[in-house]
Amino acid sequence: MLIPHGCVVALVDGESFDVYRNAGSEAEPQLLLLDPPELDSAGHSDVGHRSSPGNHADRQMDEDAHARAASLWLNDQVLSHRIKDLVIMAAPRTLGEMRRHYHAKTREVLRKEVGKDLIGFQPRDVIEALREER
Repeated sequence: MLIPHGCVVALVDGESFDVYRNAGSEAEPQLLLLDPPELDSAGHSDVGHRSSPGNHADRQMDEDAHARAASLWLNDQVLSHRIKDLVIMAAPRTLGEMRRHYHAKTREVLRKEVGKDLIGFQPRDVIEALREER
């Protein structure tokens, strides 16, 4: 996949959220790490989650709230015209939760979704993973 100049690449898992911008060209991308976004994941609902010994619902609620907060932050950036092209790479379950919260405009600028957890990987590894995706 070619990554347009200026494209934002968001890496998300249940706890982390890294945001990169392609400062290079489509043919030779150069991902630059942006300042970490401030997320508000406190306003989540526990509907549908029950916690008990052996049931990790509390942990899952936190991860779902983080995915929701990441989606809402991306929506805000898209709606304020700070993101025109977007790629999201997230752990598969996180990606599924994020999709539930995409704004219609976010879906319009979304160029690619990849169900892989690449938090902590180097930018060159992220670019390589995008190139491998068809």
